[in-house]
Amino acid sequence: MHFRSLISTFDLRLRYLRSENCKYICIFAHLFVPLHPQMEKMKMKAALFDLDGVVFNTEPQYSVFWGAQCREFHPEHPGLEHEIKGQTLVQIYDAWFSGELADKQALITERLNQFEQQMDYQYVAGFEQYIQALRQAGVKTAVVTSSNQAKMEAVYHHHPEFKSLFDAILTSEDFERSKPDPDCYLKAAERFGLGPEDCVVFEDSFNGLKSGRAAGMRVVGLATTNPAESIRPLCDEVIEDYIKIKD
Repeated sequence: MHFRSLISTFDLRLRYLRSENCKYICIFAHLFVPLHPQMEKMKMKAALFDLDGVVFNTEPQYSVFWGAQCREFHPEHPGLEHEIKGQTLVQIYDAWFSGELADKQALITERLNQFEQQMDYQYVAGFEQYIQALRQAGVKTAVVTSSNQAKMEAVYHHHPEFKSLFDAILTSEDFERSKPDPDCYLKAAERFGLGPEDCVVFEDSFNGLKSGRAAGMRVVGLATTNPAESIRPLCDEVIEDYIKIKD
């Protein structure tokens, strides 16, 4: 059955499959998320997406940028660029560029702004079709990102259609505590008047996955930034992209 026909016929009622050890929820006929028995009757009312590595395939570009900054200012800490994924710029500065390095923040910010203006904002494969299908089915959609408004202006410049894809866009200015704290995802659910059990989080970074878990939401991990096996313990399901769940 074609995906749109499935939505029309079942109104996004979730189909269930059984195995010997657990029950699965089948989202759009392809995406399987293990559920506890008491959660069987739930359905996704809101899809909450991180930005980099989830909507856009930009994490490799950020690894290049932050790798250069970390090697310049923290040569004693190899791999730091991977540890800071999912953190806000303020958090990164407070943790790694304060004290004697505080005067470098302006320089790094200028470099970052220039870098983001020139970045290649390519959607993760299948995302555009998937988000449209969600919206047609009445599922609320939101971006929940540690990026700030200045970064989002660069996104809007490259993708004028971007705002029309989401019911809400939450940035670092909208929450007090960043990932892995659940504050950002709980605020997104609150924005829609929904509970954690109604929401599915799409994340790629360890901090982001932990945030979704801590919020009590179902978590889908994208293996765009980290290997599938390394993020699997923090997810209900791991996907490479949205190709297999878009039709």
